[in-house]
Amino acid sequence: METPLTPLEFMRRTRRLHPQREAVVDGNLRLTYEQFFDRCDRWSTALQRFGVRQGDRVAYIAPNVHQQLESFYAVPQIGAVLVPVNYRLTADDFAYIIDHSGATVVCATEDYLESVDGIRDRIGNVKQFVGLTGSRPGWLDYEATLKAESPDLIHPDISEGDLLTINYTSGTTARPKGVMITHRNAYLNVVGTLLHLRLGIGDRYLWTLPMFHANGWTFVWTVTAAASTHICLPKPDPAAVFRLIREEHVTWLCAAPTVLIGLANAPADVRGEVPRGVRVVTAGAPPAAATIERLEGELGWEVTQVYGLTETSPFITVCDPLPEHALMPAAERATIKARTGVELITSGELRVVDTETGEEVPHDGNTIGEIVVRGNVVLKGYYRDPEATAKAIRDGWFHTGDAAVVHPDGYAEIRDRLKDVIISGGENISSIEVEGCLLRHPAVQEVAVVGLPHERWGEAPCAFIVLKPGQTATEEELREFARAKLAHFKVPQWFNFVEELPKTATGKIQKFVLRGRAPAIVRQ
Repeated sequence: METPLTPLEFMRRTRRLHPQREAVVDGNLRLTYEQFFDRCDRWSTALQRFGVRQGDRVAYIAPNVHQQLESFYAVPQIGAVLVPVNYRLTADDFAYIIDHSGATVVCATEDYLESVDGIRDRIGNVKQFVGLTGSRPGWLDYEATLKAESPDLIHPDISEGDLLTINYTSGTTARPKGVMITHRNAYLNVVGTLLHLRLGIGDRYLWTLPMFHANGWTFVWTVTAAASTHICLPKPDPAAVFRLIREEHVTWLCAAPTVLIGLANAPADVRGEVPRGVRVVTAGAPPAAATIERLEGELGWEVTQVYGLTETSPFITVCDPLPEHALMPAAERATIKARTGVELITSGELRVVDTETGEEVPHDGNTIGEIVVRGNVVLKGYYRDPEATAKAIRDGWFHTGDAAVVHPDGYAEIRDRLKDVIISGGENISSIEVEGCLLRHPAVQEVAVVGLPHERWGEAPCAFIVLKPGQTATEEELREFARAKLAHFKVPQWFNFVEELPKTATGKIQKFVLRGRAPAIVRQ
Protein backbone atom coordinates (compact mmCIF):
# COMPACT_ATOMS: atom_id res chain seq x y z
CA MET A 1 0.00 0.00 0.00
CA GLU A 2 1.29 3.45 -0.89
CA THR A 3 0.39 6.59 1.01
CA PRO A 4 1.21 10.13 -0.14
CA LEU A 5 4.54 11.62 0.87
CA THR A 6 3.54 14.83 2.67
CA PRO A 7 4.91 16.78 5.66
CA LEU A 8 1.44 16.40 7.19
CA GLU A 9 2.60 12.87 8.05
CA PHE A 10 5.05 14.38 10.55
CA MET A 11 2.13 16.19 12.19
CA ARG A 12 0.20 12.91 12.49
CA ARG A 13 3.12 10.98 13.98
CA THR A 14 4.24 13.58 16.50
CA ARG A 15 0.66 14.21 17.60
CA ARG A 16 0.26 10.48 18.27
CA LEU A 17 3.59 9.84 19.99
CA HIS A 18 4.52 13.14 21.68
CA PRO A 19 1.34 15.11 22.49
CA GLN A 20 2.63 16.42 25.84
CA ARG A 21 6.11 17.47 24.70
CA GLU A 22 6.76 21.17 24.45
CA ALA A 23 6.14 22.23 20.85
CA VAL A 24 6.31 26.02 20.75
CA VAL A 25 7.77 28.85 22.81
CA ASP A 26 6.78 32.37 21.74
CA GLY A 27 7.54 34.97 24.39
CA ASN A 28 5.47 33.97 27.42
CA LEU A 29 3.37 31.52 25.43
CA ARG A 30 4.20 27.82 25.72
CA LEU A 31 2.30 25.14 23.84
CA THR A 32 2.49 21.35 23.90
CA TYR A 33 2.12 19.55 20.60
CA GLU A 34 -1.43 18.62 21.58
CA GLN A 35 -2.27 22.30 22.15
CA PHE A 36 -0.41 23.45 19.03
CA PHE A 37 -2.16 21.00 16.71
CA ASP A 38 -5.53 21.78 18.28
CA ARG A 39 -5.00 25.42 17.32
CA CYS A 40 -4.04 24.36 13.78
CA ASP A 41 -7.20 22.27 13.48
CA ARG A 42 -9.40 25.10 14.68
CA TRP A 43 -7.90 27.49 12.17
CA SER A 44 -8.35 24.91 9.42
CA THR A 45 -12.03 24.78 10.31
CA ALA A 46 -12.24 28.57 10.20
CA LEU A 47 -10.64 28.67 6.75
CA GLN A 48 -13.11 26.09 5.46
CA ARG A 49 -15.96 28.17 6.87
CA PHE A 50 -14.57 31.17 4.96
CA GLY A 51 -15.00 29.13 1.79
CA VAL A 52 -11.36 28.08 1.29
CA ARG A 53 -11.31 24.90 -0.75
CA GLN A 54 -8.70 22.50 -2.01
CA GLY A 55 -6.24 24.31 -4.29
CA ASP A 56 -7.16 27.80 -3.05
CA ARG A 57 -4.29 30.07 -1.98
CA VAL A 58 -3.91 31.66 1.45
CA ALA A 59 -1.28 34.40 1.89
CA TYR A 60 0.54 35.21 5.15
CA ILE A 61 2.60 38.31 5.94
CA ALA A 62 4.22 37.74 9.32
CA PRO A 63 7.58 37.41 11.11
CA ASN A 64 8.54 34.35 13.16
CA VAL A 65 5.52 34.15 15.47
CA HIS A 66 3.51 31.07 16.42
CA GLN A 67 0.59 32.14 14.23
CA GLN A 68 2.86 31.99 11.19
CA LEU A 69 4.13 28.55 12.23
CA GLU A 70 0.54 27.33 12.51
CA SER A 71 -0.08 28.29 8.88
CA PHE A 72 2.27 25.54 7.65
CA TYR A 73 -0.16 22.94 9.05
CA ALA A 74 -3.58 24.61 9.09
CA VAL A 75 -3.52 25.61 5.41
CA PRO A 76 -2.06 22.45 3.79
CA GLN A 77 -4.18 19.97 5.74
CA ILE A 78 -7.33 21.28 4.04
CA GLY A 79 -5.64 20.93 0.67
CA ALA A 80 -5.13 24.67 0.25
CA VAL A 81 -1.85 26.25 -0.87
CA LEU A 82 0.14 28.45 1.50
CA VAL A 83 1.78 31.62 0.16
CA PRO A 84 4.26 32.82 2.83
CA VAL A 85 5.13 36.39 1.81
CA ASN A 86 8.42 38.09 2.59
CA TYR A 87 7.28 40.67 5.15
CA ARG A 88 10.29 42.89 4.43
CA LEU A 89 9.02 43.73 0.96
CA THR A 90 7.14 46.88 -0.07
CA ALA A 91 3.37 47.32 -0.28
CA ASP A 92 3.72 47.23 -4.09
CA ASP A 93 5.39 43.82 -3.82
CA PHE A 94 2.64 42.64 -1.47
CA ALA A 95 0.05 43.67 -4.04
CA TYR A 96 1.81 41.87 -6.88
CA ILE A 97 2.33 38.60 -4.97
CA ILE A 98 -1.17 38.46 -3.49
CA ASP A 99 -2.77 39.26 -6.85
CA HIS A 100 -0.48 36.98 -8.90
CA SER A 101 -0.99 34.03 -6.56
CA GLY A 102 -4.77 34.54 -6.59
CA ALA A 103 -4.96 34.39 -2.80
CA THR A 104 -8.49 34.58 -1.42
CA VAL A 105 -7.46 35.06 2.22
CA VAL A 106 -4.74 37.35 3.57
CA CYS A 107 -3.45 36.94 7.13
CA ALA A 108 -1.03 39.53 8.54
CA THR A 109 0.41 40.70 11.84
CA GLU A 110 -0.24 44.21 13.12
CA ASP A 111 2.80 45.86 11.52
CA TYR A 112 1.42 45.12 8.04
CA LEU A 113 -2.33 45.76 8.35
CA GLU A 114 -2.06 49.38 7.23
CA SER A 115 0.14 48.48 4.25
CA VAL A 116 -2.37 45.89 3.06
CA ASP A 117 -5.26 48.31 3.54
CA GLY A 118 -3.45 50.66 1.17
CA ILE A 119 -3.50 48.08 -1.65
CA ARG A 120 -6.98 46.58 -1.23
CA ASP A 121 -8.12 48.01 -4.55
CA ARG A 122 -5.36 45.98 -6.27
CA ILE A 123 -6.11 42.59 -4.69
CA GLY A 124 -9.71 42.06 -5.68
CA ASN A 125 -9.65 38.25 -5.31
CA VAL A 126 -9.21 38.50 -1.54
CA LYS A 127 -12.44 37.74 0.30
CA GLN A 128 -11.20 37.71 3.89
CA PHE A 129 -8.61 39.74 5.78
CA VAL A 130 -7.35 38.34 9.10
CA GLY A 131 -5.27 40.18 11.70
CA LEU A 132 -2.97 37.62 13.30
CA THR A 133 -2.08 40.21 15.94
CA GLY A 134 -3.38 43.72 16.58
CA SER A 135 -6.72 45.08 15.41
CA ARG A 136 -7.98 47.35 12.66
CA PRO A 137 -11.40 47.96 11.08
CA GLY A 138 -12.13 45.48 8.32
CA TRP A 139 -9.88 42.77 9.77
CA LEU A 140 -11.01 39.61 11.57
CA ASP A 141 -9.35 38.87 14.90
CA TYR A 142 -7.36 35.64 14.52
CA GLU A 143 -7.34 34.58 18.15
CA ALA A 144 -11.03 35.26 18.74
CA THR A 145 -12.00 33.48 15.52
CA LEU A 146 -9.79 30.48 16.28
CA LYS A 147 -11.11 30.04 19.79
CA ALA A 148 -14.71 30.13 18.58
CA GLU A 149 -14.17 27.28 16.12
CA SER A 150 -14.29 23.55 16.69
CA PRO A 151 -11.31 21.37 15.69
CA ASP A 152 -13.57 19.21 13.48
CA LEU A 153 -12.22 20.06 10.06
CA ILE A 154 -13.02 18.16 6.88
CA HIS A 155 -9.94 16.29 5.66
CA PRO A 156 -9.76 16.11 1.86
CA ASP A 157 -7.68 13.52 0.02
CA ILE A 158 -4.22 14.97 -0.69
CA SER A 159 -1.83 13.66 -3.31
CA GLU A 160 1.93 14.04 -2.96
CA GLY A 161 2.06 15.91 -6.26
CA ASP A 162 -0.38 18.55 -5.02
CA LEU A 163 0.88 22.05 -4.42
CA LEU A 164 1.91 22.70 -0.82
CA THR A 165 3.30 26.22 -1.04
CA ILE A 166 4.08 28.96 -3.54
CA ASN A 167 7.25 30.74 -2.43
CA TYR A 168 8.07 33.96 -4.23
CA THR A 169 11.70 34.74 -5.01
CA SER A 170 13.23 38.05 -3.95
CA GLY A 171 12.84 39.65 -7.36
CA THR A 172 15.97 41.82 -7.21
CA THR A 173 16.00 42.64 -10.93
CA ALA A 174 12.49 41.62 -12.04
CA ARG A 175 9.10 40.75 -10.64
CA PRO A 176 9.20 37.91 -8.07
CA LYS A 177 8.59 34.43 -9.44
CA GLY A 178 6.30 31.98 -7.65
CA VAL A 179 8.13 28.72 -6.92
CA MET A 180 5.67 25.81 -6.77
CA ILE A 181 6.65 23.31 -4.07
CA THR A 182 4.73 20.06 -3.76
CA HIS A 183 4.02 17.92 -0.71
CA ARG A 184 6.52 15.36 -2.04
CA ASN A 185 9.23 18.01 -2.53
CA ALA A 186 8.97 19.18 1.08
CA TYR A 187 8.63 15.70 2.59
CA LEU A 188 11.84 14.47 0.97
CA ASN A 189 13.77 17.60 1.93
CA VAL A 190 12.74 17.06 5.57
CA VAL A 191 13.79 13.40 5.50
CA GLY A 192 17.14 14.31 3.96
CA THR A 193 17.68 17.04 6.53
CA LEU A 194 17.01 14.63 9.39
CA LEU A 195 19.33 12.00 7.92
CA HIS A 196 22.25 14.39 7.62
CA LEU A 197 21.72 16.84 10.50
CA ARG A 198 20.07 14.55 13.07
CA LEU A 199 17.76 16.70 15.14
CA GLY A 200 16.00 14.67 17.79
CA ILE A 201 13.75 14.59 20.81
CA GLY A 202 14.92 17.12 23.37
CA ASP A 203 16.50 19.45 20.82
CA ARG A 204 15.42 23.09 20.90
CA TYR A 205 15.43 25.05 17.66
CA LEU A 206 15.69 28.85 17.61
CA TRP A 207 13.94 30.61 14.72
CA THR A 208 16.67 33.01 13.60
CA LEU A 209 15.83 32.19 9.96
CA PRO A 210 12.61 33.72 8.55
CA MET A 211 9.85 31.14 8.21
CA PHE A 212 8.82 32.69 4.90
CA HIS A 213 12.27 31.97 3.42
CA ALA A 214 11.85 28.71 1.46
CA ASN A 215 9.46 27.53 4.19
CA GLY A 216 12.13 28.16 6.80
CA TRP A 217 14.34 25.75 4.83
CA THR A 218 11.54 23.23 5.70
CA PHE A 219 12.45 23.42 9.40
CA VAL A 220 8.80 24.37 10.01
CA TRP A 221 8.20 20.63 9.50
CA THR A 222 11.66 19.22 10.32
CA VAL A 223 11.56 20.36 13.95
CA THR A 224 8.10 18.85 14.37
CA ALA A 225 9.14 15.57 12.71
CA ALA A 226 11.93 15.30 15.30
CA ALA A 227 9.52 16.17 18.15
CA SER A 228 11.88 19.03 19.02
CA THR A 229 10.80 22.47 20.27
CA HIS A 230 10.21 25.55 18.10
CA ILE A 231 11.42 28.74 19.81
CA CYS A 232 10.02 31.74 17.96
CA LEU A 233 12.03 34.92 17.45
CA PRO A 234 10.48 37.70 15.35
CA LYS A 235 13.78 39.53 14.80
CA PRO A 236 17.29 37.98 14.92
CA ASP A 237 18.87 40.73 17.00
CA PRO A 238 22.20 39.36 18.37
CA ALA A 239 21.36 40.30 21.96
CA ALA A 240 18.01 38.48 21.75
CA VAL A 241 19.63 35.48 20.06
CA PHE A 242 22.26 35.04 22.78
CA ARG A 243 19.68 35.62 25.53
CA LEU A 244 17.34 32.96 24.19
CA ILE A 245 20.19 30.52 23.62
CA ARG A 246 20.95 30.81 27.35
CA GLU A 247 17.42 30.97 28.73
CA GLU A 248 15.80 28.38 26.46
CA HIS A 249 18.80 26.02 26.22
CA VAL A 250 18.87 26.27 22.42
CA THR A 251 20.68 23.44 20.62
CA TRP A 252 20.04 24.33 16.94
CA LEU A 253 19.59 27.36 14.73
CA CYS A 254 19.77 28.24 11.03
CA ALA A 255 21.12 31.50 9.68
CA ALA A 256 22.37 33.15 6.51
CA PRO A 257 26.06 34.19 6.59
CA THR A 258 25.14 37.84 7.18
CA VAL A 259 23.42 36.86 10.45
CA LEU A 260 26.37 34.66 11.42
CA ILE A 261 28.76 37.57 10.86
CA GLY A 262 26.67 39.66 13.25
CA LEU A 263 26.78 36.92 15.88
CA ALA A 264 30.50 36.22 15.42
CA ASN A 265 31.36 39.92 15.80
CA ALA A 266 28.96 40.75 18.62
CA PRO A 267 30.77 42.51 21.50
CA ALA A 268 31.26 40.72 24.80
CA ASP A 269 28.54 42.69 26.59
CA VAL A 270 26.02 41.59 23.93
CA ARG A 271 27.13 37.97 23.95
CA GLY A 272 27.21 37.43 27.70
CA GLU A 273 27.85 33.85 28.72
CA VAL A 274 27.70 31.81 25.51
CA PRO A 275 26.73 28.14 25.86
CA ARG A 276 28.93 25.84 23.80
CA GLY A 277 27.73 23.06 21.56
CA VAL A 278 25.06 24.93 19.57
CA ARG A 279 24.60 23.39 16.11
CA VAL A 280 24.40 25.97 13.32
CA VAL A 281 23.17 25.39 9.77
CA THR A 282 24.07 28.08 7.24
CA ALA A 283 23.13 28.67 3.61
CA GLY A 284 22.01 31.45 1.30
CA ALA A 285 25.58 32.35 0.31
CA PRO A 286 28.86 30.55 0.92
CA PRO A 287 30.09 31.45 4.43
CA ALA A 288 33.67 32.62 4.78
CA ALA A 289 36.04 30.14 6.39
CA ALA A 290 37.08 32.93 8.78
CA THR A 291 33.49 33.23 10.07
CA ILE A 292 33.20 29.47 10.57
CA GLU A 293 36.58 29.35 12.33
CA ARG A 294 35.53 32.12 14.70
CA LEU A 295 32.16 30.60 15.59
CA GLU A 296 33.67 27.20 16.21
CA GLY A 297 36.86 28.40 17.89
CA GLU A 298 35.60 31.24 20.06
CA LEU A 299 32.01 30.16 20.75
CA GLY A 300 32.43 26.40 20.59
CA TRP A 301 29.56 26.01 18.13
CA GLU A 302 29.45 23.51 15.25
CA VAL A 303 28.71 24.92 11.80
CA THR A 304 27.39 22.95 8.83
CA GLN A 305 26.95 24.50 5.41
CA VAL A 306 24.11 23.39 3.16
CA TYR A 307 23.38 24.60 -0.35
CA GLY A 308 20.22 24.99 -2.32
CA LEU A 309 17.65 27.37 -3.70
CA THR A 310 13.99 28.12 -3.12
CA GLU A 311 13.50 26.15 -6.35
CA THR A 312 15.00 23.01 -4.79
CA SER A 313 12.87 22.86 -1.65
CA PRO A 314 15.64 24.08 -0.74
CA PHE A 315 18.56 21.72 0.05
CA ILE A 316 20.65 20.07 -2.68
CA THR A 317 23.94 19.54 -0.85
CA VAL A 318 25.34 19.35 2.64
CA CYS A 319 28.98 19.68 3.66
CA ASP A 320 29.05 16.32 5.41
CA PRO A 321 32.09 15.93 7.68
CA LEU A 322 34.42 13.02 6.99
CA PRO A 323 36.44 11.26 9.71
CA GLU A 324 39.70 12.63 8.30
CA HIS A 325 38.43 16.21 8.64
CA ALA A 326 38.58 15.92 12.44
CA LEU A 327 42.36 15.48 12.27
CA MET A 328 42.94 18.72 10.35
CA PRO A 329 44.05 22.02 11.92
CA ALA A 330 41.16 24.39 12.68
CA ALA A 331 41.86 26.75 9.77
CA GLU A 332 42.07 23.91 7.25
CA ARG A 333 38.92 22.29 8.65
CA ALA A 334 37.07 25.61 8.35
CA THR A 335 38.13 25.87 4.70
CA ILE A 336 36.64 22.42 4.05
CA LYS A 337 33.44 23.41 5.86
CA ALA A 338 33.08 26.47 3.66
CA ARG A 339 32.65 24.19 0.65
CA THR A 340 29.22 23.47 -0.77
CA GLY A 341 29.45 19.75 -0.10
CA VAL A 342 27.83 16.63 -1.54
CA GLU A 343 24.30 15.62 -2.48
CA LEU A 344 21.85 14.83 0.27
CA ILE A 345 20.73 11.21 0.09
CA THR A 346 17.21 12.35 -0.86
CA SER A 347 17.89 15.38 -3.05
CA GLY A 348 18.77 13.77 -6.38
CA GLU A 349 21.68 14.26 -8.76
CA LEU A 350 24.01 17.24 -8.96
CA ARG A 351 26.51 17.95 -11.70
CA VAL A 352 28.82 20.84 -12.49
CA VAL A 353 28.85 21.27 -16.26
CA ASP A 354 30.57 23.38 -18.88
CA THR A 355 28.15 26.13 -19.86
CA GLU A 356 28.91 25.72 -23.58
CA THR A 357 29.22 21.96 -24.07
CA GLY A 358 27.05 20.71 -21.21
CA GLU A 359 29.74 18.17 -20.33
CA GLU A 360 30.64 17.56 -16.69
CA VAL A 361 33.79 19.45 -15.66
CA PRO A 362 36.82 17.54 -14.35
CA HIS A 363 36.97 17.09 -10.56
CA ASP A 364 40.16 19.10 -10.21
CA GLY A 365 39.04 21.85 -7.82
CA ASN A 366 39.83 24.41 -10.49
CA THR A 367 37.60 24.12 -13.58
CA ILE A 368 34.48 26.27 -13.20
CA GLY A 369 31.07 25.20 -14.49
CA GLU A 370 27.39 25.64 -13.68
CA ILE A 371 25.58 23.58 -11.06
CA VAL A 372 22.65 21.68 -12.58
CA VAL A 373 20.40 19.31 -10.66
CA ARG A 374 17.55 16.88 -11.12
CA GLY A 375 15.62 14.91 -8.57
CA ASN A 376 12.87 14.81 -6.01
CA VAL A 377 13.30 18.28 -4.56
CA VAL A 378 13.19 20.29 -7.79
CA LEU A 379 10.21 22.64 -8.09
CA LYS A 380 7.10 21.73 -10.04
CA GLY A 381 7.54 24.96 -11.98
CA TYR A 382 7.04 28.70 -11.66
CA TYR A 383 3.42 29.61 -10.98
CA ARG A 384 1.71 31.10 -14.03
CA ASP A 385 5.07 31.53 -15.76
CA PRO A 386 5.73 28.77 -18.32
CA GLU A 387 8.48 30.80 -20.04
CA ALA A 388 10.55 31.11 -16.85
CA THR A 389 9.95 27.41 -16.15
CA ALA A 390 11.19 26.40 -19.61
CA LYS A 391 14.23 28.65 -19.26
CA ALA A 392 15.24 27.16 -15.89
CA ILE A 393 14.46 23.48 -16.57
CA ARG A 394 16.14 22.29 -19.77
CA ASP A 395 16.68 18.73 -20.95
CA GLY A 396 15.45 17.42 -17.61
CA TRP A 397 17.90 19.47 -15.53
CA PHE A 398 17.29 22.55 -13.39
CA HIS A 399 19.94 25.17 -14.12
CA THR A 400 20.88 27.02 -10.93
CA GLY A 401 22.98 29.85 -12.37
CA ASP A 402 25.64 29.10 -9.73
CA ALA A 403 29.27 28.69 -10.78
CA ALA A 404 31.25 26.00 -8.96
CA VAL A 405 34.19 23.64 -9.05
CA VAL A 406 34.34 20.02 -7.91
CA HIS A 407 37.27 18.82 -5.81
CA PRO A 408 38.88 15.37 -6.27
CA ASP A 409 36.97 14.09 -3.21
CA GLY A 410 33.65 14.92 -4.92
CA TYR A 411 32.88 17.95 -2.80
CA ALA A 412 31.50 20.84 -4.83
CA GLU A 413 32.46 24.41 -3.99
CA ILE A 414 30.55 27.44 -5.21
CA ARG A 415 32.77 30.11 -6.66
CA ASP A 416 30.11 32.66 -7.63
CA ARG A 417 26.88 33.27 -9.38
CA LEU A 418 27.69 32.85 -13.08
CA LYS A 419 26.87 36.51 -13.61
CA ASP A 420 29.26 37.52 -10.78
CA VAL A 421 32.40 35.73 -12.01
CA ILE A 422 35.01 38.43 -12.78
CA ILE A 423 36.96 37.92 -16.01
CA SER A 424 40.11 40.02 -15.83
CA GLY A 425 42.66 39.79 -18.62
CA GLY A 426 41.21 36.42 -19.60
CA GLU A 427 41.50 35.02 -16.05
CA ASN A 428 38.42 33.93 -14.06
CA ILE A 429 38.30 35.45 -10.57
CA SER A 430 35.92 34.20 -7.88
CA SER A 431 34.57 37.14 -5.91
CA ILE A 432 33.83 34.70 -3.07
CA GLU A 433 37.50 33.70 -2.85
CA VAL A 434 38.61 37.34 -2.65
CA GLU A 435 35.91 38.12 -0.07
CA GLY A 436 36.97 35.15 2.05
CA CYS A 437 40.57 36.40 2.04
CA LEU A 438 39.68 39.96 3.08
CA LEU A 439 37.37 38.73 5.84
CA ARG A 440 40.43 37.32 7.59
CA HIS A 441 41.73 40.86 8.13
CA PRO A 442 41.05 41.74 11.80
CA ALA A 443 39.45 45.10 10.93
CA VAL A 444 37.00 43.80 8.29
CA GLN A 445 33.46 42.88 9.28
CA GLU A 446 31.79 42.53 5.87
CA VAL A 447 33.00 42.70 2.29
CA ALA A 448 31.57 42.41 -1.20
CA VAL A 449 33.67 42.16 -4.36
CA VAL A 450 32.37 42.93 -7.85
CA GLY A 451 33.90 43.34 -11.28
CA LEU A 452 34.10 46.89 -12.63
CA PRO A 453 35.26 48.12 -16.05
CA HIS A 454 39.03 48.43 -16.45
CA GLU A 455 40.70 50.04 -19.45
CA ARG A 456 43.48 47.47 -19.71
CA TRP A 457 42.05 44.24 -18.28
CA GLY A 458 38.43 44.56 -19.41
CA GLU A 459 37.26 44.36 -15.82
CA ALA A 460 38.92 44.10 -12.44
CA PRO A 461 37.85 43.39 -8.85
CA CYS A 462 36.55 46.20 -6.67
CA ALA A 463 36.04 45.61 -2.92
CA PHE A 464 33.37 47.30 -0.82
CA ILE A 465 34.43 47.12 2.83
CA VAL A 466 32.49 47.47 6.08
CA LEU A 467 34.89 47.86 8.99
CA LYS A 468 34.26 46.61 12.49
CA PRO A 469 33.18 49.30 14.98
CA GLY A 470 36.22 51.15 16.31
CA GLN A 471 38.60 49.56 13.76
CA THR A 472 40.55 51.27 10.99
CA ALA A 473 42.29 50.11 7.85
CA THR A 474 43.67 51.81 4.76
CA GLU A 475 43.34 50.85 1.12
CA GLU A 476 47.06 50.13 0.88
CA GLU A 477 47.01 47.99 4.02
CA LEU A 478 44.19 45.82 2.66
CA ARG A 479 45.83 45.58 -0.76
CA GLU A 480 49.08 44.30 0.77
CA PHE A 481 47.12 41.91 3.00
CA ALA A 482 45.41 40.45 -0.09
CA ARG A 483 48.63 40.33 -2.15
CA ALA A 484 50.22 38.14 0.52
CA LYS A 485 47.47 35.53 0.16
CA LEU A 486 46.13 35.75 -3.40
CA ALA A 487 47.49 35.63 -6.92
CA HIS A 488 48.18 39.28 -7.77
CA PHE A 489 45.60 39.44 -10.58
CA LYS A 490 42.91 38.60 -8.00
CA VAL A 491 43.77 41.51 -5.70
CA PRO A 492 41.14 44.30 -5.92
CA GLN A 493 42.13 47.32 -7.99
CA TRP A 494 39.87 49.54 -5.89
CA PHE A 495 38.75 49.58 -2.25
CA ASN A 496 35.67 51.48 -1.19
CA PHE A 497 34.82 51.87 2.51
CA VAL A 498 31.06 51.93 3.20
CA GLU A 499 28.88 51.93 6.31
CA GLU A 500 26.73 49.04 5.08
CA LEU A 501 26.23 46.79 2.07
CA PRO A 502 22.97 46.80 0.09
CA LYS A 503 21.05 43.59 0.73
CA THR A 504 17.87 41.88 -0.32
CA ALA A 505 15.10 41.25 2.17
CA THR A 506 16.59 37.80 2.81
CA GLY A 507 20.05 39.18 3.56
CA LYS A 508 21.81 38.51 0.25
CA ILE A 509 24.17 41.23 -0.95
CA GLN A 510 22.86 43.09 -4.00
CA LYS A 511 25.95 43.17 -6.16
CA PHE A 512 24.10 44.77 -9.06
CA VAL A 513 23.60 47.83 -6.84
CA LEU A 514 27.34 48.00 -6.18
CA ARG A 515 28.11 47.69 -9.88
CA GLY A 516 25.85 50.68 -10.43
CA ARG A 517 28.33 52.77 -8.45
CA ALA A 518 31.12 52.02 -10.94
CA PRO A 519 31.61 55.55 -12.35
CA ALA A 520 32.17 57.02 -8.90
CA ILE A 521 34.68 54.32 -8.04
CA VAL A 522 36.67 54.50 -11.26
CA ARG A 523 37.11 58.25 -10.91
CA GLN A 524 38.68 57.91 -7.46
